[in-house]
Amino acid sequence: MGSRMMFVLLWMLLSSTSTGIKLDGNGYVDIVIAISSKVTQDNRLIDKIKEMVTEGSLYLYHALDEKVYFREATILVPPEWNGMNFTKARTEIDNANPAYGVEPYTNQYGECGAEGEFIHFTPEYLLNDTFIQLYGSKGRIFVHEWAHLRWGVYDECNGEKPFYHSNGRIEATRCSKNIGGQFYDVTAGGSLQQCRIDPQTSLPTEGCMFFPNRNQISNSSIMFLPGLDPVTAFCHENEHNYEAPNMQNKKCGKATWTVIFEDSVDKDALRSLKPLQSPPPPPSFKVVQRKQRVVCLILDVSGSMGGSRILQQQQAATHFLRNIVEYEARVGIVQFSTYASTLSPLTTIDSDTTKENLIILLPKVAGGSTNMCLGLSQGLQVIQADNGDALGDEIIFLTDGQATDNIAVCVPSAIQSGAIIHTLAFSNSAARELTEMANKTGGKFLSPNDKTTSNQLMDAFASLTLSTGDYTKEPVQLESIGERTSDWFNGTVSVDQTVGNKTSFVIIYELSSPIIYIQSPSGLTYTQTNMNHDGSLKTVFLKVPRTAEPGDWKYSIQATTNQAITLTVTSQAPQADVPPITVKTHMNQKSSDGTKPMIVFAEVSQNYRPVINAEVWATLESETGSPQTLQLLDNGAGADAIKDDGIYSRYFIKMVNLQLISIVVHLNPPKPPVSDEPLEVVNFTRTATGESFEVTLSGTAPPNFPPNRITDLSAEIQEDTVLLNWTAPGEDLDQGTAKSYEIRWSFDLKMLQFNFSNGHAVNTTAVSPQKAGSVEQHSFNLNITIQNGTTLFFAVQSEDKQKAKSETSNIAQASKILPAPKPLGISNPDINLTVFVISLCVVTMLMCFIFAVVIRAVKFRKRSAQSDMIFVVLLHCYPYYYLLLLLLLLSLLVFLTVACFFR
Repeated sequence: MGSRMMFVLLWMLLSSTSTGIKLDGNGYVDIVIAISSKVTQDNRLIDKIKEMVTEGSLYLYHALDEKVYFREATILVPPEWNGMNFTKARTEIDNANPAYGVEPYTNQYGECGAEGEFIHFTPEYLLNDTFIQLYGSKGRIFVHEWAHLRWGVYDECNGEKPFYHSNGRIEATRCSKNIGGQFYDVTAGGSLQQCRIDPQTSLPTEGCMFFPNRNQISNSSIMFLPGLDPVTAFCHENEHNYEAPNMQNKKCGKATWTVIFEDSVDKDALRSLKPLQSPPPPPSFKVVQRKQRVVCLILDVSGSMGGSRILQQQQAATHFLRNIVEYEARVGIVQFSTYASTLSPLTTIDSDTTKENLIILLPKVAGGSTNMCLGLSQGLQVIQADNGDALGDEIIFLTDGQATDNIAVCVPSAIQSGAIIHTLAFSNSAARELTEMANKTGGKFLSPNDKTTSNQLMDAFASLTLSTGDYTKEPVQLESIGERTSDWFNGTVSVDQTVGNKTSFVIIYELSSPIIYIQSPSGLTYTQTNMNHDGSLKTVFLKVPRTAEPGDWKYSIQATTNQAITLTVTSQAPQADVPPITVKTHMNQKSSDGTKPMIVFAEVSQNYRPVINAEVWATLESETGSPQTLQLLDNGAGADAIKDDGIYSRYFIKMVNLQLISIVVHLNPPKPPVSDEPLEVVNFTRTATGESFEVTLSGTAPPNFPPNRITDLSAEIQEDTVLLNWTAPGEDLDQGTAKSYEIRWSFDLKMLQFNFSNGHAVNTTAVSPQKAGSVEQHSFNLNITIQNGTTLFFAVQSEDKQKAKSETSNIAQASKILPAPKPLGISNPDINLTVFVISLCVVTMLMCFIFAVVIRAVKFRKRSAQSDMIFVVLLHCYPYYYLLLLLLLLSLLVFLTVACFFR
């Protein structure tokens, strides 16, 4: 893999807890910059990152009215790097992933104003200063990406639609329109030539580019072109270009400045902050490193863990130790009930034998009370034995969720320890301190149920990995399924080419060992004689020798009696240079009171390239309710921000009062494209578990959400017919079917933007809304004659059965363009003015020259024939006056022609 594929991931934790970015006074703190473990050590990267953030801090200070700057940042270097000055990492998490190309970009999941996930920078970009000429200074680009990440704004340029029509003129897609420049086509030799016009669209042909003038009066906008020297501000409402067909208008429909101060996570602080009295100091930096993974299992063995719970805990912990935790990690085990005790001090995982020895020590008997503080204290002592502190070490705290002691007493010290604490609770009413500990230490909170047909606890343990950014060394869960049966339990697991190493099938049964057959794609069958059976754990597992054959693996499990059976399949990448297809789940909120809809996300990628055309389903299951399945979409409509970016999403609207719900995503698509360099991938399956979240409704009835805002409305004028296209919204956000549409048009974009009801109405009686996610089309004739060159604007609102209306859609524009007889040269506003002035000067000079020639000729005639009669002189002079008059008329004609052509 070449250096172009290496990367630095700037990953900024964005929760409102202490582990996320915070605005402390006027300064941003807790910014984490993680360098992937795949990046070869180069200490210059650390210096370049510091330079970028320092320069960006001052640029940000000026861009936001001198209100904010970057105060503190932490750089997390890979475990493999050597250095005496690296501090031990605390809760900084390394989620660095392979970058896609050299250009910096931000991963944005949510709606306008929602925080993004992270920013990517590559070492090639950071170390090579020649990119400054292409993109602009690194500090400026950092602020541009920061605006995506922190404030949820979008680009004001558009590579796919760089030009559009506006009042009969061709405009470059930009903000503000006050940015002047020229349109040129760059030839293969690197020279510039005048752009050509496409006769079908009357827009510049492909390859034409907008070259802004270096000297500008306008200073905005950073979201259009931060690399331009005069650009130092974001677009305000009074200069925002609402017509530009860019993502900012499509997703937000308002100025960047407005989104930052009215919709972003910092809106309240930014409105109340006063400007600094003087420029801010440079940011301070810490360089930290996470070395060996240290993790302690703290397991509840109180009386309420009796029955199936203690066995499920043992089975899931066994799966974690055998298939999930990586080699060279150090693992300890603690149990607690009335008292707490250490079952194993920290032990380095150096072989399968070591793993099995730890598995033998897992607790098997439950009894006593639930003294959580004793368990936490004992676990902290175990991990502190490593090097005297708990910084960056992990705790997996599993309990029934009901403490008999006062857990609030010990939680603050546990949080202050610097450990990452994951909490798993077998309860729908677990102590809130368990959620607090996870949130404030960078851990996960999960609430698996204890049903015997459920794999939720197994899935929860499987999700507790600590990534170094090298996914080739991490386990991938291919399947997780359960069923109660007295007959055959059959199915197929697809093993694709990105996995196959260390493949294991784990079958757990409730009562008696079933008959098991597992068949490879080539027909090789594995039976119990090829598997390991642990009767005390009621577990049968198969570790496939060498690399599992790619293709469909069939399993057939016959229950000898009516019982619950579950199957879990994990695998790893077979090659260090081919990362596996992975799935990440995410919720836009960890809790909700029902006033704001929740969004479920699943990011499907391979080597951080998006996997598109997958079939993605989320299963949301409450403690007492039935499972709810929801298909997630990547269509750029509804909850989905961008089409075909590998991020699948959907609104979750079936609010359940006081329930904690976990998320499982299933995928089984046919041959998805995974990269620009196609990898032959047949069917594949993945499962992933998301964190639990809480819904607390203030009223008895669930909220009624209106249809979602349409964000992909497009318009086209064919002859005198208007054709509109959009993705159908739902009855409730992006689910169900809306009742009706209201379509309006106007010659004035802002009329529709701010006074939708004042626009001209379109008859929609023949339009019957389709199911959410469907493609809608509607064509109609206006009651006016549309002249050539006319630009019209269109918008849509939808309504549900309870007459709740959606927000106004994005504004779509269309121009009537009659094909020109042949390609024309482009008429450029800035070039027009230049040519006009030059033409005027040339005509004036020509007139002066002609007048001088005539006068000289007249004088010559006078000197040579002073004695002639006056009518003879006039006879000789008149032809020159006629010539002068003729040339003056010709010059005037040329001048008027030039003026009209460049109008």
